[in-house]
Amino acid sequence: MEAVDPLILRLAIFVMAIFVGYYVVWSVTPALHTPLMAVTNAISSVIIVGALIAAAAPALVGQEGGSGIAKWSGLVAVALASVNIFGGFLVTQRMLAMYKKKEKPAPKAEG
Repeated sequence: MEAVDPLILRLAIFVMAIFVGYYVVWSVTPALHTPLMAVTNAISSVIIVGALIAAAAPALVGQEGGSGIAKWSGLVAVALASVNIFGGFLVTQRMLAMYKKKEKPAPKAEG
């Protein structure tokens, strides 16, 4: 029996995650989109921590140089996750603003 190539396995998991994410987001009722956004922001913050660890991994184990690919991929991951978190907070703020009651102007006194 032959072993499965790790790249193919990771690619298959990535494609399945895309389909699962698509169906999860579109099956959520509109009232739950705000909590869903909050959860995705939390997941992005975990991704930033992982990216920082990946970029600093050589320094953490006492190596001098380290892999340039790890540093650059860590930098790209931090940048993209930061944009995702910032955008998520903006969207969540706008969604929460829709639920605020609007003040009605007081009726004008006739006289």
